Amino acid sequence: MPKRILQGVVVSDKQDKTVVVKVERRFTHPLFKKTVRRTKNYHAHDEANKCKVGEAVRIVESAPISRLKRWVVLDEQVQS
Repeated sequence: MPKRILQGVVVSDKQDKTVVVKVERRFTHPLFKKTVRRTKNYHAHDEANKCKVGEAVRIVESAPISRLKRWVVLDEQVQS
């Protein structure tokens, strides 16, 4: 099965080799037919500590790295 790739914005880079990425998904509500936004935070591995708060990044699934980290930063500065 292919690995999932998500796009989001870095909201925290305070931890060593870890960033917190906020990913937003949009979907249509099944009853009210209105577009709904849901956000979720993912802890991602950033080996070189290159990512800074506010940057758009892509993250990819990986094997568990720690208790919370199951994602790795693929690349920075993605154009939206």
